[in-house]
Amino acid sequence: MRLDDLRPSDNVEDRRGEDGGGGGGFGPRMVFGGGGLGLVAVVLLSLFFGVDPSQLLNGGGPGPEPQMRQEQSGPRADDADYQFARRIIGSAEDVWSPLLRDRGVRFAPATFTAYDYATPTGCGTGQSSAGPFYCPSDAHIYLDLAFFSELSQRFGAPGEFARAYVIAHEYGHHIQNILGVMDRRGGPSRGSDSESVRTELQADCYAGVWAYHANQQFAILQNGDVEGALRAATSVGDDTLQKESQGYIVPDSFTHGSSAQRVRWFQRGLQDGRMDACDTFSARSL
Repeated sequence: MRLDDLRPSDNVEDRRGEDGGGGGGFGPRMVFGGGGLGLVAVVLLSLFFGVDPSQLLNGGGPGPEPQMRQEQSGPRADDADYQFARRIIGSAEDVWSPLLRDRGVRFAPATFTAYDYATPTGCGTGQSSAGPFYCPSDAHIYLDLAFFSELSQRFGAPGEFARAYVIAHEYGHHIQNILGVMDRRGGPSRGSDSESVRTELQADCYAGVWAYHANQQFAILQNGDVEGALRAATSVGDDTLQKESQGYIVPDSFTHGSSAQRVRWFQRGLQDGRMDACDTFSARSL
């Protein structure tokens, strides 16, 4: 992936090195248990691409115990990842601002927040075990940068463009928030044809729209980049995660879409960069 012409965003907040915890009372407290590593992976990826964090974050009681860490007296090992994320966020701002302006919509940037272990958010206490997520209440994208290693090692999606796809998907949720999509209510929250799945697939498509325009403006794509993003999309499909965690697939419990659907909608946005191609809510077939 070519980053030379991407400017780093200043809409960032670096909470790395701060103690986690704090922030109760934002939403329902959820308890997960049993199932071993496979279930941990499902929980991790349930927020990977932006399901409503208030459903899953620890918000109904005291925050988690702060974890002990050594004081950082020099450069951090993940500083390169932090600067990479700033550049992807900057490119998202440069892509989405004119696209929304052309539609008569005022663009307001999201804030990218890097943190360790746990941090208070407008949606509850964010924890790194939940993966990256977008909180519509405060318009922040939250990411523990250690997730990039998880993406490569556990989910088999190495490379910078796979990481960029993750961030671009979360920024897609921010665009949905600006457009009022995140306020939709009334449809089922689970199931292969649910409103939740349609929301997530649209964010995948918006990630493709970003990739198309970022490449047009900044020539970011190199050989193998798109394949890396497709591997990431495949690895986080509901069917793939369920088969890994429990050995069978339950479409009625889908919240994000199958691997094939996630790949298809990302490619649809990438094909010609049209936001109108991402209308998952009117699509008869996902």
